[in-house]
Amino acid sequence: MDQVKAISEPRRRAILQLVWHEELSAGEIAERFDVTFGAVSQHLKVLREAGLVVVRKDGTKRYYRADRAGMGPLAAYLESTWGDSLDALAALAEQAEREEEQK
Repeated sequence: MDQVKAISEPRRRAILQLVWHEELSAGEIAERFDVTFGAVSQHLKVLREAGLVVVRKDGTKRYYRADRAGMGPLAAYLESTWGDSLDALAALAEQAEREEEQK
């Protein structure tokens, strides 16, 4: 599945944020959402097939973490599409911060 399409769904983006800094079991992820375990499992499958998360099996449990290396194509797309806009936004934010400090 296309990585951009995979992150187009808000819950999948939220799941990706959860597993960005720590590995979590599917159950731990599901506990944080007001949807069924099956729905979370389906979201995890989409993220895995898109190469955005990796899974580690330990007995009957599955643990997920973000696959930062696998995000290369997505990062390249976002940079090519939004790079200049994000740079301009960062510059504006830095300027506003400097102006606030001078007050």
